[in-house]
Amino acid sequence: MIRLKRVVEPYRAVFPTPAALVTTVDSKGRPNVATAGEVYMLSLRPLIVGVGFRRATYSNRLLHETGEFVVNLPKREILWAVDYCGSVSGREVDKFKATGLTAVPAKHVKAPLVEECPVNIECRVRDVIHFDYMDRDVFAGECLAIHIDEDIIGEDGLPDLTKFETIAFASWKYYTVKGFLEHIHFTRKK
Repeated sequence: MIRLKRVVEPYRAVFPTPAALVTTVDSKGRPNVATAGEVYMLSLRPLIVGVGFRRATYSNRLLHETGEFVVNLPKREILWAVDYCGSVSGREVDKFKATGLTAVPAKHVKAPLVEECPVNIECRVRDVIHFDYMDRDVFAGECLAIHIDEDIIGEDGLPDLTKFETIAFASWKYYTVKGFLEHIHFTRKK
């Protein structure tokens, strides 16, 4: 039996992807926080994380100026702040003050960590991918440090998503990623 499928207008065809709060700083050290509807892995070795921002945004400008950022993976309890930070510009609003989020100094970059996020990934921009046919730039950030709250680390030393409901974004809606399926064991053929 053939399943019926609906053809839809293209929109975020790969989902879910984690939403994140991306922090940057300006030349005077003032922090900014913006919502990225998705962050993604570009490479494991070296560990490169990608974020994209429209060229018209304040975050895009700060990323070009400083070459540093932090990806902060939020938990569902601060979803309202995640949504708010994606709705206003840091040019006009101090989003840390407006949301009550806490900026904490990072170890390797000037951009702060967001204390309320259980995972923080410090990155230095290695490349900026500028597509002439798109209105945004993709910033490829090399991971310098990963900070993980102790209470979400599993027995294997890795984040346990049953203890931390990562926020995902798709179709203009937020979701949580919840539940463990099974551990996959594989061997790579040489």
